[in-house]
Amino acid sequence: MKNALYVDTMIGTVGDGQIEESHGGGKTYPGACVPGGMVQLSPDTVSGGDNGSGYNYCHNTIEGFSFNHMSGIGWYGDLGNIQIIPVTEDTDLRSGSNEEQPFVKGSRGWKSEFSHETEKTRAGYYSVLLDRYNVFAEATASEHTGILRFTYPENSEKKMIINLSRRIGGKADFQEVNIINDKKIEGHIKCTPKGGGFGHGHGGIFYDLYFVMEFSTPFINKRFFSNEEFIDENKGDDLGLFLDFNRDLKDPITVKCAISYVDIEGARKNFSAECENVDFDNMAENALQKWEDVFSCIKVSGTDEIDLKLFYTCLYHVLLDPRTMADVDGRFVINYEVFKDSDYKQRTVFSGWDVYRSEFPLLSIIRPDMVRDDINSLLKIAEINNSSFPRWELLGINAGCMVGDPGLIVLADAFVKGIKPYNIEKAYKISKASSLCEQELDGKTFKTIRPDCEAYLEEAYVPEKLSDTLEYLLADYTMAKLAEALGKTEDAEFFMNRANRYNENYNEALQFMAPRKANGEFVFEEDRYDDDGTVESNIFQQSWFVPYDVVGLSKLFGEERTIELLEEFFERADLKSLWNDDYNHSNEPCHNITHYFSILGLPERTQYWTRRVQKEAYRTGAYGFCGNEDVGQLSAWYVLSAIGFAQVCPADPKYYFNTPLFRSIELKLDKNFHSCEVSDILKIKCDKNPLEFSYIKSVKLNGNKIKENFLTYEEITKGGEIVFELGEIKEIV
Repeated sequence: MKNALYVDTMIGTVGDGQIEESHGGGKTYPGACVPGGMVQLSPDTVSGGDNGSGYNYCHNTIEGFSFNHMSGIGWYGDLGNIQIIPVTEDTDLRSGSNEEQPFVKGSRGWKSEFSHETEKTRAGYYSVLLDRYNVFAEATASEHTGILRFTYPENSEKKMIINLSRRIGGKADFQEVNIINDKKIEGHIKCTPKGGGFGHGHGGIFYDLYFVMEFSTPFINKRFFSNEEFIDENKGDDLGLFLDFNRDLKDPITVKCAISYVDIEGARKNFSAECENVDFDNMAENALQKWEDVFSCIKVSGTDEIDLKLFYTCLYHVLLDPRTMADVDGRFVINYEVFKDSDYKQRTVFSGWDVYRSEFPLLSIIRPDMVRDDINSLLKIAEINNSSFPRWELLGINAGCMVGDPGLIVLADAFVKGIKPYNIEKAYKISKASSLCEQELDGKTFKTIRPDCEAYLEEAYVPEKLSDTLEYLLADYTMAKLAEALGKTEDAEFFMNRANRYNENYNEALQFMAPRKANGEFVFEEDRYDDDGTVESNIFQQSWFVPYDVVGLSKLFGEERTIELLEEFFERADLKSLWNDDYNHSNEPCHNITHYFSILGLPERTQYWTRRVQKEAYRTGAYGFCGNEDVGQLSAWYVLSAIGFAQVCPADPKYYFNTPLFRSIELKLDKNFHSCEVSDILKIKCDKNPLEFSYIKSVKLNGNKIKENFLTYEEITKGGEIVFELGEIKEIV
């Protein structure tokens, strides 16, 4: 069986307004795409609420299929453009489930009821029966194009609605469609923050989308509509197109569509390159094969079908983003200016605060080319804007979501691992300007993402904000390691000294970290569960966030007390729950804390708790993710732990052991980035079934016993063989 067939794209598809108390709102979508594809073609159940993917398993109607989506995100989402639905009757001229554009005249809309029992998915393919119209709808995709195939009932009216103003989290500002002939249309959609989008406009996302669309059969009538009225104009701010086809047609109607964020010529080239001479079945098979090919980076062997399904589904989510934003000719747009670079692929969707923790440490092993691409992509944006690296990037724009300086963190981690090339001197100059909150760089105004830096520069804390403080301190640690790797000794010493001031945020009275006021006094906290000054966390969760000095942190807390608190932290948590006040796997600040035990000399507790999290926080089905999937981060934690590792601290390339999930694992290394000194394959083996024997007695690398609880990135990427000798807990302690 192909490994790609283990992928279940329904996992995690619950969104806002969930109907079970204890589950995750993964906010993924079930539709079709290829690895890193610009087109991610999926059904939409709603436009509105915190349903950023456009699809929520809890709903029972579909309003259409749109050609671009984001996976696993909150903040109301964005994209979801060019929405199409097949219908068999004239309908109200609103979907009926778009909360961003309420009815003026209608009441029911064009949406159709559906049953999850008729949904069929696999990597690169989706289908469903639209009950209202009895139309069987199918979707597949390539990198820049997608195809929809609609099988209508015999002798029914055959119509299609193309909704061009639709946008997740808002609406498009302007739309235009040109009828090329009776089988082909071209168009342009403009989206700005005025129309909403990411953060209901607060993300500041703007883009132009161009498309070329071709139908397998001529339409016999066309009607434009706007604001629930048919109109004569082919452009406007609420434009749609209603098409009629010959009702005597026997064959399904296919819709091919290519998109470009550059111009209409880009969309035409994408169409010609990827779908002009390709039919639906060919594209679906090609998409499945692309997933099978990319999965060759990791092969696992196991007997537990659920583990295999979860593993390859998580790997699938890891490889969705960062996706390409360049056309087939290499052109891409930033701030309405067109660029082209043949040295790397310009990528987009960088959820920095999330993905620096596990996704990029995983990609640096299995897909270092993606890491290289994304650093070049972030650097390009920073150069154009004379700014810090984006914190949360979408289509070349820093949405500013979350806190910290994750672009710097990813750069530093990659550089100390030897992942290149990019202009490191430019990257370092930008990183240093960001870290020092410079007002000017290269004679021009510099735009920093550290708005509260004046107090931070003097006292190494951000008043009233504990999360911001600790995130910036981690960024300073990685900046120190970057400077050290470049031989910039003075800078390295400066930033390391600042990072090591984390202990000044420890409140002796509370006995935890706490935010401080501008005058240096601590903000009063009732107890460890207060959330003053924290971001998507609380005092207890955020107090652990010194991954670069876990031993020092334990001395600050008291070594015995630290272990007691860690055990309490995990014991009190419901690991499958959407939210916890103790260990909270559904959100990133807690990720990798399971491996603190190994750093503190208790690796068996890391092995115990990591296995608990694997088995309880991840499940199959729509409720399978315990929280937002977060653009690959939640999945990456699972994949990395399943092969037996976690990198606790970025720019400190130690990968701490936990017990693998599978008895046999094979990683394909990349000679362009890895030394492959022993082999371009790394085999990971367990001498016993790890599902029965979940504790590590010893580890050997290429026949040599490992004395530490970790391997370095350099050791891993030399290749060869890692052998875990496993046993029961009584054999370990």
